[in-house]
Parts: sequence; structure tokens; C-alpha cells
Amino acid sequence: MSESMKNKTLVISGGTKGIGKECVYKFAQNGVNVAFTYNSNQQFAEDICKDVEEKYGVKCKAYPFNILEPEKYKELFLEIDKDFDRVDFFISNAMIYGRAVVGGYGKFMKLKPRGLNNIYTATVNAFVCGSQQAAKRMEKVGGGAIVSLSSTGNLVYIPNYSGHGTNKAAVEAMVRYAATELGEMNIRVNAVSGGPIDTDALKAFTNYEEVKQKTIDLSALKRIGQPKDLAQSCYFLCTEEASWITSQTLVVDGGTTFR
Repeated sequence: MSESMKNKTLVISGGTKGIGKECVYKFAQNGVNVAFTYNSNQQFAEDICKDVEEKYGVKCKAYPFNILEPEKYKELFLEIDKDFDRVDFFISNAMIYGRAVVGGYGKFMKLKPRGLNNIYTATVNAFVCGSQQAAKRMEKVGGGAIVSLSSTGNLVYIPNYSGHGTNKAAVEAMVRYAATELGEMNIRVNAVSGGPIDTDALKAFTNYEEVKQKTIDLSALKRIGQPKDLAQSCYFLCTEEASWITSQTLVVDGGTTFR
């Protein structure tokens, strides 16, 4: 357990699986209280909270939230205020896939405004709305750290990924703007950009097995990324060890982007 992180509070969107779930456990095992959102599976979210509280002796609470309605972050944070006395870290992690991205996931000539708009809402708008609410609370405790998840799909070509890749580029630009303006509040803002990570979101790709094998082939380390690889980087960027890192995108891709 990290004494410098003890009794601080993380708010993270999408904490029930993949990278989000790994972040919940990584921060909790270092003494950080955790508030996370879930989309639909209340029982699973509550089971995670119970497990985290029993294992690490921190406070953990889950809240239902639709990432396609980012304007409701204001209401969400008011609920979090009732349960936690401070907010120190915010990770914008939740993403959409399935029906919501129809028209946004596919070949360029098949792209449609609705799907693209949904991806923008869940990626860029959600980062902005969540970070605004988090920053107001961080300012009260002397500062904090914000992290947005991103993807190397804005640096290299991934088939059918143009909608997501373009919006990841947009959120990384927004991170730089946020970092520049929030620095005076002692709030650092960074992004963690992952190469293909073995998550449910990747498994939703129609060519999942092909993407997985290609990632292994391209990686200098000859393996696909795991959720914990990104969670560890998100955690590092929130610690005092990263106190002079802001406005950056940390690429965590096993060396795949270079090749």
C-alpha cells in the first residue's frame, strides 16, 4: 500500500471489466477509495465493490451511468459527493461498442453521422464533462490528476477503426488543452494510449482473432496487451512520481506502433 495515495479518491467511468476493472483494483490495493460507473450490470458492480472493500479495506461504490449522456456527469458527481468527501483522480475510461457504434465502426465509405456522433459523445464529450466536474472538486483539495484512455488507432491504420481512431486523436488534443488550463489548479491531465488490448471491446471486433494475432506478430514483446498493462500506466500518471508529467500521451503498445 502506498502511504502517499492512502485515503484519496478515484472516480473512473466503466469499472466493471477490462482496463477499468484493473484500475479499480490497482488503485484500491494502494489505499485509494474508488467510485466507478457501470452501464447495466448492477449485481456484478456491487460484487466488485464488496470484493475490493474486503480485500483492501477501502471504500468502494458503483453508480449507474450512460456514457452517451455525458451531461449527466453533473448529477453523478453530486451523488458521489454524498458518499466521498474528496476527489483526487478521474479516469475517463468507459467506451461504447455494439449497436451504438453502427455507422461509426466500418469502412470509410460506410460511415454514418449517427455512429460517428455517438463515438464522439462517448469519447470526447464524456472526457470534457467528467473532467470539468472532477476538476471543481480537485481544486478544493489542492489538485489532482486526470487520465483519458486512448488508442494507437489514431497513429496507425486499423481496419474498420477510423471512427474510433479519429475520436481518440480528438480526445488527446482535448487532453492537451485541459492540461494547459487546469495546471494553475495543480491538476495534471494526460492520456494513456494502448495498442490493441485483449478486452471485451476488442472481442467485439468482427476480426478479433486476426487483430489479436497481428498484434502478437507486430509486438517487439510477442504478446498482446492485457488490461493490467494500461491500468499500471494510469496509476503511475496519478502518483507523485509523475508530478511533472502533464499534457502528454503515454503510448503503451508493446512496440507495435513502430513496426
